[in-house]
Amino acid sequence: MKLIVGLGNIGREYENTRHNIGFMVVDELAKRLGVTFGKEDRSAYCAEYRAPEKILIIKPTTYMNLSGIAVGAYANFYHIDPEDIAVIQDDMDLPVGHLRIRRKGSAGGHNGIKSITEHLGTEEYPRFKIGIGHPERNNKAVVNHVLHQFQGEDKAAIEAAVKAMAEALELWLKEGDLNAVMTKYNTKKAKKEKPPKQKPEANKQAEQTSPAVTASQEPKATAQGEGLPAPAADSSSLIERAVSWLVHK
Repeated sequence: MKLIVGLGNIGREYENTRHNIGFMVVDELAKRLGVTFGKEDRSAYCAEYRAPEKILIIKPTTYMNLSGIAVGAYANFYHIDPEDIAVIQDDMDLPVGHLRIRRKGSAGGHNGIKSITEHLGTEEYPRFKIGIGHPERNNKAVVNHVLHQFQGEDKAAIEAAVKAMAEALELWLKEGDLNAVMTKYNTKKAKKEKPPKQKPEANKQAEQTSPAVTASQEPKATAQGEGLPAPAADSSSLIERAVSWLVHK
């Protein structure tokens, strides 16, 4: 059995905000699987799917900071192991729309994750993170940022990221290989271009101080071959001279 948890806050005022990225992903996943969320049960809305094992998709109704109440209740009632619980969350330390899937990890300041870790008693459960970007480093800016809706280019990036993350979850449910999912869907870091190699300072100075050869300094050659060194006598001419000397001796 698998448990898929989308983190977010209940209420129209929170719909499509940065902190509700988990709700957005599980809504997309439920749509792909052809299931709908039923009435509230164990502090969460739940959708059920079989493929063939039982899969539960939940949206906690406790608000973000108490998400662990619902997760702990479902995990305990259905005897679901932590490694079979996937939590979809927002991550301010990732650029907008970037995906990062991890087998385990710390809360990193995320209150919803803190609550889940407390109720499960472990940090070893998979995280499916989507980047929402980071505001100025002060509490007021952070609160305004996570409760703000996506606009412009950010909105387009998030829509693509939500679909990609739903695909990643489908692959995990189908194959059960988290390493393969991470390899395929984790956003790759852009490689930095190496700057061109600089010539050693000594070579630069040598180039600057070496006198340039001008046309006037080059040896001149005339039509008669003046200015050029006399060609060396070849072996045949030396033999002819020797023979002539012997004949006239």
